[in-house]
Amino acid sequence: MAANKSLIETRSIDYIPDSERHGRLSSQFTLWLGANLQITAIVTGALAVVLGGDVFWSLVGLLLGQLLGGAVMALHAAQGPQLGLPQMISSRVQFGVYGAVIPLFLVCLMYIGFSASGSLLAGQAVAQLLHVEDWLGIVVFAALIVVLTLFGYRVIHLIGRVASVLGVIAFVFLFYRLLAGNDVAALLGNKHFSLSSFLLAISLSASWQIAFGPYVADYSRYLPRSTPAAGTFWAVGLGSVIGAQAAMVFGVFAAALAGAQFAHHEVAFIVSLGGTGLVAALLYFSIAFGKVTITTLNAYGSFMSIATIVSGFRGNRHISQGLRMAYILAMVAMATLLALLGKDSFLKDFSAFILFLLAFFTPWSAINLVDYYCITRERYDIPALSDPDGRYGRWNLAGIAVYIIGVLVQMPFISTHFYTGPLVASLGDTDISWIIGLIVPAVLYYLVARGRKASVPAQMILPGARSA
Repeated sequence: MAANKSLIETRSIDYIPDSERHGRLSSQFTLWLGANLQITAIVTGALAVVLGGDVFWSLVGLLLGQLLGGAVMALHAAQGPQLGLPQMISSRVQFGVYGAVIPLFLVCLMYIGFSASGSLLAGQAVAQLLHVEDWLGIVVFAALIVVLTLFGYRVIHLIGRVASVLGVIAFVFLFYRLLAGNDVAALLGNKHFSLSSFLLAISLSASWQIAFGPYVADYSRYLPRSTPAAGTFWAVGLGSVIGAQAAMVFGVFAAALAGAQFAHHEVAFIVSLGGTGLVAALLYFSIAFGKVTITTLNAYGSFMSIATIVSGFRGNRHISQGLRMAYILAMVAMATLLALLGKDSFLKDFSAFILFLLAFFTPWSAINLVDYYCITRERYDIPALSDPDGRYGRWNLAGIAVYIIGVLVQMPFISTHFYTGPLVASLGDTDISWIIGLIVPAVLYYLVARGRKASVPAQMILPGARSA
């Protein structure tokens, strides 16, 4: 029980036994609310207007994308209490013990990208708060992330609770300052519907939510196994959707009202709403702390993914504290370097990054969810996840093939500033790739995998139990 009370986590990617399960659904809600009430979500919402949308249809599109993407990520979250495992290790069921490295590698790139963008914006706030250069603020923020990630699960949830309270207070104040004296009705009444802009808004928020899928179960896996799946779904989903939509709505209004004053000056503009002195300092602190939760989630998730890759080839799931430190330092260092190198073109590059992510993570989400809810129905052989010669094998060629097809079928429909598919123009410059990336691999995987239902165990096989 001592380990159960320690602030420093001793587990890594291994199964969490019932004796160490703890927590309540309320902590899942506050964690994901706090993770989304932050400046990168504000910038993401602003992109809907910056890239050509009007206020009204941008808000509608963002909300629709939140609901669609939030449902996908919450379905992943519901797996955590049932399996007691990090999210990505379960990919070995669909791809094989070695084959799971394919989506894991891409997930690591995602963590680095999101951590870099978060470190850049938070570093600017830290720099202003400490009156130092931006690069030093980024480095100081990165050092804080390393320390908090080493503590692990309990501290991450504690940060989430604090961040949710600070976030709500800061956003109420900022909304008041932003909208006071402005004709909001006129903004909402100026409607110029464009299908491409509307679908862009949906894609921005859907991609934001779906990108949490590869690691959302990492933070629900300690919940008691008796936790209802529906309870986890709603606690995580509502926290994430409410937090992200609130932040993105603020971004839409900020971009519409401030225009060029907001773009490329996001942190400075937000703080300027509070004036100077103590209020400005508190806003800088709020922005920096708001990024602590999500950047720590990214660093922790990157550690989990690297550990899963290495353990797949080593044949076990035990990770020493020394290796834990090395993985975390390496991933945070790469993200920090990217933040330092890319700070001058953040908005443009980040918009392309989050949209392009969809091409690689919607097929993975579709395959994982179809397998878990329709094929295996939670009946995993957990010891076999570490055995290349076991039930799931080294490479599941069928799952890998479906995943590759799921990525490739999206390519003609992707529209970003560094790659545009050949069919985008004929669709009015509308990017519908993520919709295809969800539907096609989901259907294909179900058709391929239903033939192996006979190999699925009759019930979940836990560590120490005999595989059947």
